[in-house]
Amino acid sequence: MTRFRQVLAVPGMAPLLGISLLARVAITADVMALTMYVVLALGMSYAAAGAVAAALTAGVALGGPLLGRMIDRRGLRFVLLATVVPQIVFWLSVPALPYVILLGASFAAGLLMVPVQSVTRQAIAAMTTAGQRRAAFALDSVAGELSYMVGPAVVILCAAKVSPGVVAWGVGAAIVAGGAGIALLNPPLRAEDEAYGDAAGRPRRREWLGARMVAVLTMGFGVAMLLSGVDLAIVATLEEAGQVSWAAVVVAVFGVTSVVGGLVYGALPRPMPTWLLLGLLGLVTIPAGLAHDWPWLCVAVVGVGLLTAPTLSTVSDAVSRLAPASVRGEATGLQASTAGAGFALGSPVVGVAIDVSAPAGGFAAAGLAGLLAALTGYLLSRRSPAAAPSPSSSSQAIEPCDAVAPTAGPAPVRRPSR
Repeated sequence: MTRFRQVLAVPGMAPLLGISLLARVAITADVMALTMYVVLALGMSYAAAGAVAAALTAGVALGGPLLGRMIDRRGLRFVLLATVVPQIVFWLSVPALPYVILLGASFAAGLLMVPVQSVTRQAIAAMTTAGQRRAAFALDSVAGELSYMVGPAVVILCAAKVSPGVVAWGVGAAIVAGGAGIALLNPPLRAEDEAYGDAAGRPRRREWLGARMVAVLTMGFGVAMLLSGVDLAIVATLEEAGQVSWAAVVVAVFGVTSVVGGLVYGALPRPMPTWLLLGLLGLVTIPAGLAHDWPWLCVAVVGVGLLTAPTLSTVSDAVSRLAPASVRGEATGLQASTAGAGFALGSPVVGVAIDVSAPAGGFAAAGLAGLLAALTGYLLSRRSPAAAPSPSSSSQAIEPCDAVAPTAGPAPVRRPSR
């Protein structure tokens, strides 16, 4: 645990992760909050609620790269102000909006969602040294898993006990508090040795969005697609067994083992390549379909959970190293968008597999999606010329898909974080 203590000892890191966790719990629960409001308060169908959720998700996917590019150009506080204010207006007005207007407003709110996750990843890359970064991104992935475990469950419980409109206000308040907290903290998004990078001008997109970056983004898309498919396959398996009430237990086991896997991976002395972790994740997902009741399903998802957070953290680490500092915001926003697209596509693809076969087919489809993304990412990375490691990444095991992109001129030596 020495690596994690070193990361948390970095000035500003512990407050950043704490504020980020608060906001991410709310952001992961926003879709559920809107769903509960449409179904319980408006008395409409789940299909209508799904349309609102899809509008919000589509807005988030489209807005990620745009907000990231704005951060690169205008700075962190400007973008946080430009997103916090619309969130206040949207969430306060949710209980008063008719359905049709809520549909359009949800898309706009997603487009201007507070970019907590991408900002946190940029700050981690700027505040840590190469030796600390993998442990820091592992903590970030663990925080993501905790938010998915806590957020939706709290919303469902509160919506049943309190008014769905009040729950929407609570979710909005937490999102706004997280954005305001990060604005007050104002973490650095570039390291000290990257502060003069603007002198060379902003690189063109084709200079950094090459085969290696596309490979990493493809694998980020694949792991998101796999995870959303696994969630659906778990529900389908338990429904067939008449044990849907045990789904919360299975999901809890899944989440806890993912947290454990992230902590263990962050403490390891050497990293593993993204394509290998994702390939292993796909392989252990496929046989999970052999479980036919909740006790065995709990056992089956242990392997999947142990590899989830490590895979997610290596994707974030690779994006931060491949993107030049001046475009890191756009790159992390693009990462968030591809992950969102993977989550959106995973459920329908796996749902079709379940409908035409059995719940076991859902696990197989999710695992094959991960394997295909891992293979595609590996092959894409092999097409790119080998890049020499920069001083900032020399302590890491550079793999074909995770290598640092070549830069013009000698790379500066990273000084210790503030």
